[in-house]
Amino acid sequence: MPDFDMLVIGSGPGGQKAAIAGAKLGRRVAVVDQPDMVGGVSIHTGTIPSKTLREAVLYLTGLTQRDLYGQSYRLKEDITVADLTARTRHVVGREVDVIRSQLSRNHVSLFAGTGRFVDPHTVAVREATGDERLLSAEHLVIATGTRPARPASVEFDGRSIMDSDNVLDLERVPRSMVIVGAGVIGIEYASMFAALGSKVTVVEKRTGMLDFCDVEVIESLKYHLRDLAVTFRFGETVAAVERHSNGTLTILESGKKIPADAVMYSAGRQGLTDGLGLDKAGLASDARGRIKVDEHYRTEVPHIYAVGDVIGFPALAATSMEQGRLAAYHACGEPVHEIGGLQPIGIYTIPEISFIGRTEDQLTEDCVPFEVGVSRYRELARGQIIGDSHGMLKLLVSPADRTLLGVHCFGTGATELIHIGQAVMGCGGTVDYLVDAVFNYPTLAESYKVAALDATNKIRQIDRLKG
Repeated sequence: MPDFDMLVIGSGPGGQKAAIAGAKLGRRVAVVDQPDMVGGVSIHTGTIPSKTLREAVLYLTGLTQRDLYGQSYRLKEDITVADLTARTRHVVGREVDVIRSQLSRNHVSLFAGTGRFVDPHTVAVREATGDERLLSAEHLVIATGTRPARPASVEFDGRSIMDSDNVLDLERVPRSMVIVGAGVIGIEYASMFAALGSKVTVVEKRTGMLDFCDVEVIESLKYHLRDLAVTFRFGETVAAVERHSNGTLTILESGKKIPADAVMYSAGRQGLTDGLGLDKAGLASDARGRIKVDEHYRTEVPHIYAVGDVIGFPALAATSMEQGRLAAYHACGEPVHEIGGLQPIGIYTIPEISFIGRTEDQLTEDCVPFEVGVSRYRELARGQIIGDSHGMLKLLVSPADRTLLGVHCFGTGATELIHIGQAVMGCGGTVDYLVDAVFNYPTLAESYKVAALDATNKIRQIDRLKG
């Protein structure tokens, strides 16, 4: 008889939710993770610390209040790294306590160490002392997550040349910074350091950034970042990064040279699978360390599941949580609904971006007719109260059946607001529901009614012309 019904390797969002789900179904569950990484990358170096850092930046710089109090307004003049990390350490500590408590309350055994497969049903856990213990399970869930990918040609030192993990350990706020890669992580950090007053240069080999988002929203974001003195170098590739005693020099293949205090690479992520001994379990990973799974998150070995960033796209904490729950349910024979196609995307830049559904470009490419309804924060009382005159909400509406085809939000609270659109779309609602609904006043949520009226007025004009 195996030691456990389910053994989870990794305690990040996916692993934690898989373990809790299995325990709620009455199974004997264990989790293996390093003692200083309970909660996974998400808690320690990823989602939680970076979003907490963002809140600290917004608060201490007073950036969001400058429309009200003037461009020179700052809550604290000389912001130190200690000011920023104090809040991060507090939140991370509390989150780790919450996760440990949840596992304990649900009688999930937590083993401190690193796990590797000995055979398809057995994992060897190496403890901090160097000792190993064997744990067997009927079902196993791999939720080891990822680490930042590092180009072999770059000499990282974690201080002046770093990745997105090291950036949280900076000794001081850099006066200037080069960020290589204009993906989600790169642009989030670019906006944070620009808000702190760093002169940021973003280098991206592609001709644009965040091309999966609405074009108008990304143009607005670029405008705001340029206003914070961010320089974009699109279509450029880094040839070399030199480290000097008084800073760094980034040399581009075009011949440009960019001096800066620090360089941060945001060049994708690599699955944490190289130490798992996957071959002993009859498994393999691809060149990026990712594991292939089916629609139930089963690997090629049916009793072994994989969830979260280690299986690739979409690699979001929110989707990883749901994958973990669904994998555990399937392993326990519990009926489940697949993750729906409507997934909200949140990008924690300054200002925030969030959307669900399709973009204007996608609808145009698919030859799907749509009408646009827009609400701008500056026209809302709440927008004036909070000092956000740049935010906007955009609804893409089908003129045929009046359903919502996409919702795109840019500005304060975007990642919260998007869920109103998600609920309407998920329940098959129409733009008329938003027209007829009464929203609290003054709120940002009222933007849905304003945008819905804008869209329906345009549709009405067309209908009148057609007689």
